[in-house]
Amino acid sequence: MAYTSGTTEFNLPFNEMAEEAYERCGIEMRTGYQLRTARRSLNLMTIEWANRGINLWTIEEGEIQLVTGQVSYPLPVDTIDLLDHVIRQNQGTLNQIDINITRISETSYLQIPNKLAQGRPIQVFINRQTGQTNATTAVLVGNGTTAGINSTDTTIEVDTAVDLGASGYIRIGAETIYYTSVVGNVLQLCARGQNNTTAVAHTAGTAIYNQNLPTISVWPSPDAGGSPYTMVYWRMRRIQDAGGGTSIQDIPFRLLPCLVAGLAYHLSIKNPTSGDRTQMLKAAYDEQWLVASQEDREKASLRLAPRQTFW
Repeated sequence: MAYTSGTTEFNLPFNEMAEEAYERCGIEMRTGYQLRTARRSLNLMTIEWANRGINLWTIEEGEIQLVTGQVSYPLPVDTIDLLDHVIRQNQGTLNQIDINITRISETSYLQIPNKLAQGRPIQVFINRQTGQTNATTAVLVGNGTTAGINSTDTTIEVDTAVDLGASGYIRIGAETIYYTSVVGNVLQLCARGQNNTTAVAHTAGTAIYNQNLPTISVWPSPDAGGSPYTMVYWRMRRIQDAGGGTSIQDIPFRLLPCLVAGLAYHLSIKNPTSGDRTQMLKAAYDEQWLVASQEDREKASLRLAPRQTFW
């Protein structure tokens, strides 16, 4: 008597995925170079998937505790965009309430005359930066009085600010710091320990790095920090990179056929002997993408409600 397996754990490690894709191209995978070029093609393809629209499995909830008078806050470096966001008051109490906050463009934000005015935030500008960290020519001098800085200093002196913006994020050691302005070579009103890092002491001569973090800027700036105002958001993150040969991919199992079909098509483009097979593989990829995109969508009923405003 035959029995079913009783398991539902099938997945493809990267080396087997690449092998399947090469077989569809009519090629036997033999070399390490073939595995490396397949990994590169797969990473480029998953970036393309992010450009095609919302990938539901990459949506994550996050929150930021707003601080009195602080306008800018970093987002995780792998953030592509924010899909929705609210301002939460009285978090964790029976009086908790979520209030809509309106997303505005860069132009609209720039036209706000007083960005430091305080109140309950009602607008947010999302700056979708790369998340990259870049070296500068600057090194740490001190806090304006002594060499080096301690964990609580909010004024930071560097030897040159030529590579630094008028405001923004820097990294010193493992700590991310937000500075509000620059006067000469002194960074003013610094918010320490940003982006889930810890504020620590740093010695003079430590290198300064620019961090092009994705950020939000709220207006008005919060008039009360901590419990009263928390920004809760739902973000779409990047799909994780293809790993080593035995690692699995950061996608739901139901999208594996589409991923393999797409990888086979991209590998066939690199093979000058593929001929008509490339068009056949493209057609198979397009068909699998259509099936996958219809499955990976919001299936709840659409409900429209008027926006509520609380004063």
